[in-house]
Amino acid sequence: MYAYIEGKLAYKDPAYTVLDAGGVGYEIRISLQTYAALPDIGAACRLQVYLSIREDAHVLFGFADPEEKQLFLLLTGISGIGPSTALVMLSSLSAVEIRAAIVVEDVRTLQSIKGLGPKTAQRVVLELRDKLKKEGISAAASPAGNAGGKIRADALAALTTLGVARSVAEKSIDAVLKKAGDDITLEQVIKQALR
Repeated sequence: MYAYIEGKLAYKDPAYTVLDAGGVGYEIRISLQTYAALPDIGAACRLQVYLSIREDAHVLFGFADPEEKQLFLLLTGISGIGPSTALVMLSSLSAVEIRAAIVVEDVRTLQSIKGLGPKTAQRVVLELRDKLKKEGISAAASPAGNAGGKIRADALAALTTLGVARSVAEKSIDAVLKKAGDDITLEQVIKQALR
């Protein structure tokens, strides 16, 4: 219904903000990622928004980044994850970290999010993994956020495509990365892991 709201930032809190747009104050629930991106109070601000209509309330959710909103919508499309849970997920991990965890099937990282049990974390991976890969969203960072995360994810995908068992591939890649450090290319990781 609403794509974005642009106005003057009237109030900000880690859980919500108030945007004054045309003399109307919109209370918008936000993630910690969006909170960190907000300007100072009184400054112009534009937030991507999603209106959640429930039986007892209409709640606006805001995002500083369109990719964060896109991930929020994907998450809320999964059975068992409502807007509040999706917002907690986006507050616990960045959108990039969540995408990376889903793409590399890191259920443990998703389970570390408060309120997300093992079954729900597995459902998130099962329902979104292929969709994120199809849309060209790759693991730009590892769930831990280190520099070797993308190389690790790409090498893991390559090895499993070649028929190497996932657990064997993960051990091999981790051993190669531990030995070589950050000064190694994707091709070198794959070659050494296949030895």
